Amino acid sequence: MPEIPSQFTPEELQEWQQRLEEADRYNILCHCRKCEREWVASTSELCICGGTNVEYIACWQFPDD
Repeated sequence: MPEIPSQFTPEELQEWQQRLEEADRYNILCHCRKCEREWVASTSELCICGGTNVEYIACWQFPDD
């Protein structure tokens, strides 16, 4: 399969990838499946209800509408 040419220079692509990694690191939607509480954190956290079944979703996956 032929490689698709990038619209970015190698430097621009590296910067874009670093910004995505930063967004992943600092904006995580946490959803507790025990009590249904939701919050945004910069790390994976346990819920204040003591629930350990927490779903973690990177916030960049949601549209900004």
